Amino acid sequence: MEPLGSTLTATYAHPRPTPTNFLPAISTMASSYRDRFPHYNLTHTLSLPWRPSTYYKVASNLPTLGPYCTRSQKVCESTMLPFVSNRTTLFTRYTPDDWYRSNLTNYLESNTSRHNSERLRVDTSRLIQDKYQQTRKTQADSTQNLGERVNDIGFWKSEITHELDAMIGETNELTDVKKKLERALMETEAPLQVARECLFHREKRMGIDLVHDEVETELLTEVDIILCCQERMKLHLDKAIAQLAANRASQHELEKDLSDKQAAFRIDDKCHHLRNTSDGVSYFRGVERVDATVSVPESWAKFTDDNILRSQSERAASAKLRDDIQNLLVVTANEMWNQFNKVNLSFTNRIAETADAKNKIQIHLAKTLQEIFQTEMTIESIKKAIKDKSAFLKVAQTSFLDNHAKLINTCGPRACGDSRQFILVNEVYEVDDTIQTLQQRLRDAEDTLQSLVHTKATLEHDLAVKANSLYIDQEKCMSMRKTFPNTLRLVGFC
Repeated sequence: MEPLGSTLTATYAHPRPTPTNFLPAISTMASSYRDRFPHYNLTHTLSLPWRPSTYYKVASNLPTLGPYCTRSQKVCESTMLPFVSNRTTLFTRYTPDDWYRSNLTNYLESNTSRHNSERLRVDTSRLIQDKYQQTRKTQADSTQNLGERVNDIGFWKSEITHELDAMIGETNELTDVKKKLERALMETEAPLQVARECLFHREKRMGIDLVHDEVETELLTEVDIILCCQERMKLHLDKAIAQLAANRASQHELEKDLSDKQAAFRIDDKCHHLRNTSDGVSYFRGVERVDATVSVPESWAKFTDDNILRSQSERAASAKLRDDIQNLLVVTANEMWNQFNKVNLSFTNRIAETADAKNKIQIHLAKTLQEIFQTEMTIESIKKAIKDKSAFLKVAQTSFLDNHAKLINTCGPRACGDSRQFILVNEVYEVDDTIQTLQQRLRDAEDTLQSLVHTKATLEHDLAVKANSLYIDQEKCMSMRKTFPNTLRLVGFC
């Protein structure tokens, strides 16, 4: 591609100099594209933009009764464009040899990088296999040790199984409600995105249609309502997470109490059957540093009773939180659904108003075009009348000239005007006055035509604005709002 301002002479027609080094210096490359060609502004006479006054100023010149003579024409000197020199070989940056050597260098680097990467992959795979086998061996040894311990332990007794089962059931129910809340919160993202997209698309309206109307107000309200619902959902979600943590803590204490005092056998058997894919496998850092101090029966009984009381309290709080979350899901779903219907109703009304305004503009535009046509016909009629009157003026002036010459040849110095001469003079003035009147009317008609053309352009622009607004509201916005999550999805089901 040739640079802007250069000629179309091909650069491959000139020989290129051989560079002295492999790649040019940075300073050379930086300056190679600077000040290639001087900038010349095109003269104003080369461009002829559309100017309505150019057409109308020609008609504003009044015809005068000038002498019957011939004027010589003068030729103006034309303005020459500044000559732009052809591109020379000094602008060449690299040679084909440089290009080929650069490609070969890239190929060699690519082969080296791939070779190193392949060697690294092979070593890594070998390392992974070695560590995997070592870990499996260590795990097998630990499992064997646990099996031997289980064989050594011959009894276990459960004292807090009922409360532990109740806590597990409550935790599972709260987890289900939490999942519903998370799904409902996720479902609010789609309506929020749709509302924001509608606001974004409506910012592309043009001119007078960029108005803060009822649709925009309802959309902003919808965004606020959805954000408010999301905030309440997130607040209850945080409460659910905290309550689940408290439930798991109580459950953990019960399981720990059962493990330490009553169910050593059960714990060791469970550990013996644990696998990598088992449920409940997690990290418990520092468990190897647990204090192995034993307790007396009195402290054991009080410790167990405290664990059971705290578990009952946490279960009651968890049940109350579940009811609050269910009520919140129903309330937020109703609020968002009602606002969604309000926004759709506002869109429907606005689309109807825009379509009605567009139809009226089209009617006015059609009438304006018809009036422009009639005005142009009137202008042509006036021009024809002026042309016809010019013929009468020529006849009157010619008759007056012949009559005046006849009087001079007949009477000589004693020539005097008669009634025919005065009639011809009056005819000349009358025809000339008629032409002046028609020309004034022509200028008025042309001014009227210009006003009509301006009105036509305004109507066409307004019509385009209305069509754009109608397309945005009806095609872009309403097409996205055809579907909305139903109440069941908003409350977390399916």
